[in-house]
Amino acid sequence: MRMTTSELRNAFLEYFRQQGHQVVASSSLVPHNDPTLLFTNAGMNQFKDLFLGLEQRAYNRAVSSQRCVRAGGKHNDLENVGYTARHHTFFEMLGNFSFGDYFKQDAIRFAWEFLTGVVKLPKEKLWVTVYETDDEAFDIWSQEIGVPVDRIVRIGDNKGAQYASDNFWTMGDTGPCGPCTEIFYDHGEHIWGGPPGSPEEDGDRYIEIWNLVFMQFNRHADGTMEPLPKPSVDTGMGLERIATILQGVHSNYEIDLFQALIKAAADAVGTSDLDNKSLRVIADHIRSCSFLIADGVMPSNEGRGYVLRRIIRRAVRHGRKLGADKTFFHTLVAALCEQMGEAYPELNTQRPIIEKVLRLEEEQFARTLDRGLQLLEDAIAELGEGTVLPGEVVFKLYDTYGFPADLTADVLRDRDISIDEAGFETLMQQQRERAKEASNFGVDYSKTIKVDGATAFTGYEHLAQPGKVTALFKDGEPVNALIAGEEGAVVLDTTPFYAESGGQVGDAGVIRMDDGLFVVKDTQKAGSGILHLGFMELGTLEVGEEVSAAVDGARRQATALNHSVTHLLHASLRKLLGEHVTQKGSLVEPERLRFDFSHLEAMSAQELREVEDMVNRDIRANLPVSTRLMDLEGAKQAGATALFGEKYDENEVRVVAMGEVSTELCGGTHVGRTGDIGLFKILSESGIAAGVRRIEAVTGEAALAYLHQLDHEIAQAASLVKGDTFSVSAKVRQVLDRSRQLEKEIEQLKGKLAAQAGASLLEQVRDINGNKVLVANLEGVDAKSLRGTLDDLKSKLQSGVVVLGTVSGDKVSLIAGVTKDLTGKVKAGELVNMVAQQVGGKGGGRPDMAQAGGSEPAALPAALDSVTSWLSERL
Repeated sequence: MRMTTSELRNAFLEYFRQQGHQVVASSSLVPHNDPTLLFTNAGMNQFKDLFLGLEQRAYNRAVSSQRCVRAGGKHNDLENVGYTARHHTFFEMLGNFSFGDYFKQDAIRFAWEFLTGVVKLPKEKLWVTVYETDDEAFDIWSQEIGVPVDRIVRIGDNKGAQYASDNFWTMGDTGPCGPCTEIFYDHGEHIWGGPPGSPEEDGDRYIEIWNLVFMQFNRHADGTMEPLPKPSVDTGMGLERIATILQGVHSNYEIDLFQALIKAAADAVGTSDLDNKSLRVIADHIRSCSFLIADGVMPSNEGRGYVLRRIIRRAVRHGRKLGADKTFFHTLVAALCEQMGEAYPELNTQRPIIEKVLRLEEEQFARTLDRGLQLLEDAIAELGEGTVLPGEVVFKLYDTYGFPADLTADVLRDRDISIDEAGFETLMQQQRERAKEASNFGVDYSKTIKVDGATAFTGYEHLAQPGKVTALFKDGEPVNALIAGEEGAVVLDTTPFYAESGGQVGDAGVIRMDDGLFVVKDTQKAGSGILHLGFMELGTLEVGEEVSAAVDGARRQATALNHSVTHLLHASLRKLLGEHVTQKGSLVEPERLRFDFSHLEAMSAQELREVEDMVNRDIRANLPVSTRLMDLEGAKQAGATALFGEKYDENEVRVVAMGEVSTELCGGTHVGRTGDIGLFKILSESGIAAGVRRIEAVTGEAALAYLHQLDHEIAQAASLVKGDTFSVSAKVRQVLDRSRQLEKEIEQLKGKLAAQAGASLLEQVRDINGNKVLVANLEGVDAKSLRGTLDDLKSKLQSGVVVLGTVSGDKVSLIAGVTKDLTGKVKAGELVNMVAQQVGGKGGGRPDMAQAGGSEPAALPAALDSVTSWLSERL
């Protein structure tokens, strides 16, 4: 059955919806609260806490089409994307999931029915693999489904694999794991390759299309396998792969979605060669880049932003290879929205910001290419013909300026200079290892505190609440009691303590018992339970004991002021700067607040003043703050803003409204009316990543204290410049003007001293083989004056070599000059490098002038003395 990619996605979701599965929207490519992942790379990522037993939801079976990014690692090298049939940076993973509901039998039946019944794949074309000892799965396939045993392959341990086996899946070194069964499609005898498990399995004839993971065990750090109380199912089928089969093509790049993007890319760069692999690269990369930006990632030099930047630049380089002479990449967003905007509406809503970010990044890359070329020219100046450009220079050009090694080689080829490919590859491999380590943090899930049962939160209404101890933990392990002096975690059946969430820090306070006191320093979530973290100050606390929990009210109120004002700030920023502004994170503490938002430019002083004024007007308006519980869809239809990176329950969310100004989904604690905030003052605005800005601010008493401190500092400054509060800027300007004038006069005097020193230096000129040579240590001369002194001496000598050195503190400055008639014999760069190496430094420059530095002043006299013998061999 031939289906478009969109039809296939819809058919998959609808089939499993009819089988009682909850259709769950794709989560962000930025994993929520998961330090083990750089990007969402599988459909199960958003359900990880469910599989770990740390979270409960209203459904126990789900289906999704999850957007994923893989841009590194053993099987996803970026360099392969576009050149193989199935490598991608971005792909969609179709998956159905069971959380302690159905298991192997139904999972296998669902997969077979979908493939052979819904999309009509020929049964005889399908092969399956099972784990070598999983007789249960083997029997289901052979006896219930009817797959011939000669098309069922048992796959055993692969000792060289990262997690010790094929067809046995683990979440990491520890945690949920279990056997899996994979479904393969046979493309036919005309394509080389053997069935799974055979020596020819790496061929393209048999292609894996679906993996069904059966989570049966919990692996501990010592390797023991504990059966899970509720076995679960996690499956994944690549949308692009199954679309390839249904559309009768062999490469993912030949399916309808990619063909449309390839055509758009060809039009944008001006080529008619639709088979060019560079178009595949561009078509793949526009998907990953657009979705990453839509999910809040901005180009930068570290972490996720660095990966995004590399992908953008790779696409742009391939566009230039095809002849693109102007920015083109951002123009492809429109074609992507046509193909995927219906399935992912956020592409349409974020389209303006995506296009702008891509355009600015491409323009910046054009500038860095120019700087890279200049660096390359400087490096070439120090090399002779027939030499080799060091690998570290090639790597710097690539890593810092995005300058590909093959382009570097092309530039050097006409000059008979090669590149150190081995050295470059060594540095590249080191970078790959660093990236691999950065994307796998290795959390021991078996050590995660697991809380059975739920804690009822009453903190919206109460600051004090009686409760019963349901669990105690010490060093992450459950205990029956905590005694005075011990640190630990307390779980209550009911608590007024707010657990850290949505950027708001956890509450602090005390838990009292008849003969003791537990001091709560922080409050965190653990599944449906709430952990009170702190220490026993007095007495003993036991499981089952009745206690009284009391939140630090002043700390809670100060936090509430800062949390409520983030809502007003968000609304004001959107009103002033535009609807593209979305929250990208926040930190709400008692002392201050931090608010991150999407915006491509620094805010001006006038814009900051306007936002501050708008927020304070809303505070003075004393708007009522109301909360309602609604289902997620109803809340969105009511105009509530969902915050970036947060997970929400589909059945019930808390909607916080502040008059008509702001309506947001939020579980935090807030003031009763906006007037309670009192005063709002912005402390700073800065950039934390490309396209992401940060505002730090204070409210209430902290804002008043800040203004008092500001008044004090201004008064102090006014006193120092003999002015008053309102004339201090004019007085400071006078002082600065006078300071600049004095600095200018000092520089002029230094120049005169250097010139006088230079004139007397002519008496020290010596003759080496008929050539004038001057070598001198200029004591007390400023390093900045060396260049002017050198030029003056060369002019007076007309023909000769000059080497000057000076010491300032613990630093040595060197400069060498060679008149043009002698550069055929002596290169200034080689000369100054020879001297610099003797004083613990290095340098370089043009054949006629070069500079260097060093860190060993005591070695300077001997280093300068060596110049004469060095020149004697060359002049």
